[in-house]
Amino acid sequence: MTFAALGVPARLSSILEQQGITTPTPIQAATLPDSLAGRDVLGRGRTGSGKTYAFLLPLVARLDASKMPAMPRRPRALILAPTRELVGQIEAALKPLADAAGLSTRTVFGGVGQGPQVTALKKGVDIVLACPGRLEDLMGQGHIDLGAVEVTILDEADHMADLGFLPGVRRIMDKTPSEGQRMLFSATLDKAIDVLVKRFLHDAVTHEADSAQSPVSKMTHHVLHVSRDQRVPILVDLTSAPGRTVVFTRTKHGAKALTRQLNKSGVPTVELHGNLSQNARTRNMEAFHSGKAATLVATDIAARGIHVDDVALVIHADPPVEHKAYLHRSGRTARAGAAGTVITLMTDEQVRDVRDLTRLAGIKPVTTKVHGAGHPMLAELAPGERSTPGGLVVAVPEQGRGGGGRSTGANAQRKRARSSGQTNGQSRRGNPVGATAGSSTGGGQPRKRSGAPGGGQGGGKPGGQGGQRRRTSSGSGARSGGSSGPHSAAGFSRGR
Repeated sequence: MTFAALGVPARLSSILEQQGITTPTPIQAATLPDSLAGRDVLGRGRTGSGKTYAFLLPLVARLDASKMPAMPRRPRALILAPTRELVGQIEAALKPLADAAGLSTRTVFGGVGQGPQVTALKKGVDIVLACPGRLEDLMGQGHIDLGAVEVTILDEADHMADLGFLPGVRRIMDKTPSEGQRMLFSATLDKAIDVLVKRFLHDAVTHEADSAQSPVSKMTHHVLHVSRDQRVPILVDLTSAPGRTVVFTRTKHGAKALTRQLNKSGVPTVELHGNLSQNARTRNMEAFHSGKAATLVATDIAARGIHVDDVALVIHADPPVEHKAYLHRSGRTARAGAAGTVITLMTDEQVRDVRDLTRLAGIKPVTTKVHGAGHPMLAELAPGERSTPGGLVVAVPEQGRGGGGRSTGANAQRKRARSSGQTNGQSRRGNPVGATAGSSTGGGQPRKRSGAPGGGQGGGKPGGQGGQRRRTSSGSGARSGGSSGPHSAAGFSRGR
């Protein structure tokens, strides 16, 4: 099967061929005949399955065929995605195709000033790629009118549901013409997605290219049963091996603390989470893409849609709360047919939860008891000579304010944390990596309030998100050796 045989215009298929993309993935082969014919499409494929080109090719083909000029404030197509990083990644894939067809594009998201976005919209663009929060802001200010949209695409629709974006998505889609083509792509299909399908898709064709819970065939899964105090040495061992590694924590505070630990140990590492400004997030991702940083420590913000070539290893330093997050996190490796390894660190307190997690994810991992760095299994999972060339000076976290975008302000961050069971650096299911007694993110001493320890940040200010006081009554900044839930584990505190 070739793209040309599926109906993709020769000019577009030749661009893919120049990038070494010659064979359609299952989700592309399933959806392209219908989407190129102008039908509404509901496509489900696991992360890394090639959904992006499945909607970009018919989008560009349709706009190119209609030959309409770009109009001020009235884009001809809209792509909605849940995170800024995903919007940027889609734009990177779209640009060569759009350039070939003479189409203009513009990204719209918070965390940056809206001025350049407003200027571009006023001039006129064909395709807008947006996060819902900033787009709604610009619509409310009269800078954009969706009445001329011919094609609307929702990418990672299930993640938008998880983040609480669906009310905004519904308001946005209500402003697009009902006769336009609509395509919705998602890694999972559930009741929340069904609401969008029934309301906005007409006579839609549904394509499911793989099992909702099937892991990538070339992905191997391992669980390392470790003691709390050996997690950092084991992570240093694994991340100092050759190749790119993505390490996931459950909270922003945990990601920051672990990034500091790895850099201190000589592993060049950058972080990605919601407390970073957009510029800092961009710089850190560029460092990871370029190879300046071999390790990326991230919260679930990176579990969806972030694609970096040749990620050989994904490590769940904190086991995720639910199985969908496990599958999406793990999908950062073994992409486009490549092989990859997924490792979950599990302490004694987490045995039951990790067992339930992997069962629901439909995988049977190999479990190994590992007592510390240098264990033979570590060399098997991450082969090669260990190297610690030196840590990086990482970007300082700060809350993105960016001109009022709903998706980036401090209030929105707290709202999202609550919706996902996290508040001020903690999870309802237990203290995450990085939330430990004596943990300090800025070199200051821990500050005690009401007799409970909490993380300090520079000069004794309370740690946590954007300088918010940590809640000591519910176990944030967990007592050394304490536990407040099934996933609790002493994290990456200083001096350990």
